Amino acid sequence: MSRRHKRRHRHVGLRTRTKPGTSPGTLLVDPAAPKPVLRVMAYGPDRIVEREGISPEDAREYLGHWPVTWISVEGLGDATVIEELAEIFDIHRLALEDVVNVHQRAKVEQYDGLQFVVAQAASLDQDLHTEQVSFFLGADFVLSFHERSGEPAFELVRDRIRTSRARIREEKADYLLYSLLDAVVDGYFPVLEGYGERIETLEDEVIHKPDNEIIFRIREIRRNLLMLRRSTWPLREMLNSLLRDPIPHITDSTRVYLRDCYDHTVHVIDILEIYRELSSGLMEDYLSSINNQMNQVMKVLTIFAAIFIPLSFIASLYGMNFNTKRSPLNMPELDWYWGYPFVLLVMAATAGGLLWYFRRKGWLGGGAKTPRVDSRSTDAERREPTAPE
Repeated sequence: MSRRHKRRHRHVGLRTRTKPGTSPGTLLVDPAAPKPVLRVMAYGPDRIVEREGISPEDAREYLGHWPVTWISVEGLGDATVIEELAEIFDIHRLALEDVVNVHQRAKVEQYDGLQFVVAQAASLDQDLHTEQVSFFLGADFVLSFHERSGEPAFELVRDRIRTSRARIREEKADYLLYSLLDAVVDGYFPVLEGYGERIETLEDEVIHKPDNEIIFRIREIRRNLLMLRRSTWPLREMLNSLLRDPIPHITDSTRVYLRDCYDHTVHVIDILEIYRELSSGLMEDYLSSINNQMNQVMKVLTIFAAIFIPLSFIASLYGMNFNTKRSPLNMPELDWYWGYPFVLLVMAATAGGLLWYFRRKGWLGGGAKTPRVDSRSTDAERREPTAPE
């Protein structure tokens, strides 16, 4: 098996770093994860401040002094920094454990005045990438944790914040949380568009040039669509909780926008289910194409066998070489002057007759002629009035 195929067969299950029976709230960070980089955006209707590479103590200075403060932590490779932030924002240890163990399903939980929200973001280049994004919503701040560097969609949210006349500058922290969740949901549309193009390409290849490589590509698409399904269905439940449940710090005006975000999630799920059905149909189309090719090969071989069977019978019949001097019944044609050409002519006539018969039956590309219907007589019959009974 090639290296490329080995990579496609990699394990797709969930791996946890905490052993069974470990004390709840234990933080075990991934040593390969990038080190945390803190960014802060504090803004109001009239002013904004933005800093990058700050310490957790620097982030404390912005709390309570701005209408909205957004602290984003990009990277989860340092437990000390994460614990310092937990102490500053009074984050529960169980929530902190879910932040570090990045295999959580989308959900919303409440911890002593803080709303803990987990979502799964997705992006697509050559391969599918998923990333857990965790949010803590307070009265005037949003604290977000990212596995890696910030999502490109979040940069668009930052650009909106930098615009002085943007609506987000007039709203509270709950609207910022909605904007970030909406960016996560909208990020699924380019991913699905990419898979739609791949499925369309595979549909043509399955029909015209099916090969073994297509099997692995179809399996990869089906596996990735399943991963997207695992991310989007809990995301819909989480948004429904934010929309319906009486959650502090989320105003009724923001719930109107959350409803629109929920509708986008339902749309994503609908498209995803359609693509999953199409990917399942691709495997059936591939098997049908392979069977059709095999049937064509078997048809050709069968035709050749059907032609050579009577020829082999004639050749074997006259290859027995009975002695005609012993009996006149022992193949008298062996003594004919034209015996050999006659046998060749019989064999050629037999092969030609079989080819004509196969073509007449439609087995060699032609087909049995269908009776031609005279359109004039048909029209006359339609115009002829029927006699009353």
